[in-house]
Amino acid sequence: MKDLTRFMDSFGAILLAIVWIAPLVFAFWAATHSTSDAVNFNLLSPWTLDNFRTAWAGAPWLKYFFNTFILVTIILIGQFVLTTLAGFAFAQLQFPGKDFVFILVLMQLFILPEVLIVENYAMVSRLGLFDTILGVGMPYMASAFGIFLMRQAFKGVPIELHEAARIEGCGLLGILWRVYVPLAKPTYLAYALVSVSTHWNNFLWPLIVTNSPDTRPLTVGLSIFGAPENGVDISVISAATLMSVAPLLIAFLIFQRQFVQAFLRAGIK
Repeated sequence: MKDLTRFMDSFGAILLAIVWIAPLVFAFWAATHSTSDAVNFNLLSPWTLDNFRTAWAGAPWLKYFFNTFILVTIILIGQFVLTTLAGFAFAQLQFPGKDFVFILVLMQLFILPEVLIVENYAMVSRLGLFDTILGVGMPYMASAFGIFLMRQAFKGVPIELHEAARIEGCGLLGILWRVYVPLAKPTYLAYALVSVSTHWNNFLWPLIVTNSPDTRPLTVGLSIFGAPENGVDISVISAATLMSVAPLLIAFLIFQRQFVQAFLRAGIK
């Protein structure tokens, strides 16, 4: 019975992996073949890089990449600052109503970002940040998931280290910077990968709040590039899609071990 359960678990994992990777494999196949060969799955057809050249020449991809890089960097810096301070407060400080406030923060996890689009749009407009990269990133800088993750990481720090740093004369910010932040580096890395991948692929909000190529991220630029009025060529669009997701795939392959370990270490304690 145990062997059967193990076999079913392995089979389910392999099946799930195949389902997950199938679209990516097809995108790679289509990007490296002509449209007719890609659709007909002609296995003997020649491979080509012309689709990548055509896609690269069809849009200002360098600008889109730069905008996306600046966007995810601004969001990540803001999230690191806010989640670190909030996570430390909820993990190690005592103040009236702490548990109630923490529950209110976690309630953000149950609210879809799309529900807040109208209010976020009004706020960004009032601040004069419409059609700016800062305006795209500002609504995401306070992350309930990040606060929860940092709280769990900080709660795992031995209290003896906290007391030792306080005896040495460190204030709260000094203790946070010298004790808690260094010990939470794997968690920061895991959260950074989640944050970057999420906002690298975010589409609806950037589509609403940006109007010009100077501020459009990759997702919006890709949607415009693949619009029906521009002509639909599945091979060229697949090539553009692979160019857009390549940085995320490379980052995940490089940091996958730290990514998994961090979430295991930041489990609920």
